[in-house]
Amino acid sequence: MDHITALLRDAPVPGAVALAVNRDGTLFETAAGVRDLSGDAPMTTDTIVWIASMTKAIVSVAAMQLVEQGRLQLDAPVAAVVPALAAPLVLDGFDAGGAPVLRPARTVMTLRHLLTHTAGYGYYFWNPDLNRTGLPRIPASFEEVTRTPLLFDPGTRWTYGINTDILGLAVEAASGQTLDACLRDQVLGPLGMHDTAFLLTPGQRARLARMHRRGGDGILRPIDWPVGEGQGFTGGGGGLCGTARDYGRFLRMLLNGGIFDGTRLLRAETVAEMGRNQIGDLLVHTLVSAAPKLSNDANLFPGMAQKWGLGFLLNTEQGPHGRSANSMAWAGLGNCYYWIDPARGLAGCLLTQVLPFADAPALALFGAVERAVYAMAEPAL
Repeated sequence: MDHITALLRDAPVPGAVALAVNRDGTLFETAAGVRDLSGDAPMTTDTIVWIASMTKAIVSVAAMQLVEQGRLQLDAPVAAVVPALAAPLVLDGFDAGGAPVLRPARTVMTLRHLLTHTAGYGYYFWNPDLNRTGLPRIPASFEEVTRTPLLFDPGTRWTYGINTDILGLAVEAASGQTLDACLRDQVLGPLGMHDTAFLLTPGQRARLARMHRRGGDGILRPIDWPVGEGQGFTGGGGGLCGTARDYGRFLRMLLNGGIFDGTRLLRAETVAEMGRNQIGDLLVHTLVSAAPKLSNDANLFPGMAQKWGLGFLLNTEQGPHGRSANSMAWAGLGNCYYWIDPARGLAGCLLTQVLPFADAPALALFGAVERAVYAMAEPAL
C-alpha cells in the first residue's frame, strides 16, 4: 500500500483516495494530498467527495431491484410509469432563424433504453446542438424534462446523457418513494453506505473535499461547486456524495453477484445480465467536448470497441492496465473512476475533485493504481 500512497502523493492532483476490493474484503484503502489547495486539511480515507455519475450505477441497481419485483419492466414503455414521457420529441435540426425543429419520436422509449443510454437524451457539454436549443441545459424540474428533446429515436444510437435522471423518475413512480428515500432503504442502508447521500449533514460537510479546475496553463485552482445540498431534479444522474469506503461496499456486492455480508440486494443472474452487452451492434463513442471547462474529449478505451450493459461501460478486450475483457466501469465528472472485474474478482475506485473531466494526470493516476492492484493480486488462472 505504501507504493500506492506514493503514487497518490506524487500525482499532480490536489488530493486523491484509492481503494481496491476483492470478493472477501478490502485489499487496500489509502489517501494523499489535501482536500482544498487553499487550506491544509489532508485528504483522508473518510473524505467525502461528489461522486457525480458514479451515482448512476447505484440508481441502476435500484431500478433492477424493481424489475426483479415486477414493478418495472425492462422492455415496457417508460410512459407506463411516467405518463408525461408518452410523446417525446426529437431534435431534427434548426430552421433558418436558428429555432429548433422538433418531431415526434418514431420509436417507443423503454427502461432498457434509459439504462443503456440509447433513449436519445444527451448532455449539453458533449453536444453543441443541445446548447443551441435555448432550453435548460440540465433540467431542473419535472416540467423541464418533458421539454428536453431527444437527439435521436430511442434504440437507434448510443449517446451518454441524462437518461439515468429519467430512470430516477421511473424508480420514484414504481417505488412510491422519493429517489433519496428509495436508495437509502434499498441500497445504501443495506450496504452500510452511511456516508453516501444527496444531502450532507454538517459533520459530513466538514469532511467534504473542494472541487478544483485545471486551467489551460495546467495550474489547479479551487472553485465553488455546490454539492451535497439535496437531491435536486438531476439526482439520479449525478447527485450523490460519498466516500471510497462506501463505494467499495457497493463494488463488493456486485463482485459477489448481488450479495454483501449475507444480505442479498440482487439475484446473481440479474448482476450477470447488467454486465452483458445490451446495445447489440451499437458502439460507445468518444464524448467530444462542447464545454472545455467541464470536460475534455473523453474515451476510456481509445481504439477499442466498447459496449454498454444495464448501467455500465464494458470493455470488449483486456484493458491496458490489467482488467479483464467485459469488466464493468464508469466514472464521475470530477475525475472519479471505478471498475468491476468479475473474471478476476477485483474492483477498485479512485476519487479526486478535479475539472475538466478526462483530466490526463488523473487518468494516468487511475491507470497506475489499477496496474498496482493487478500486480499485487494472484495471477489469473
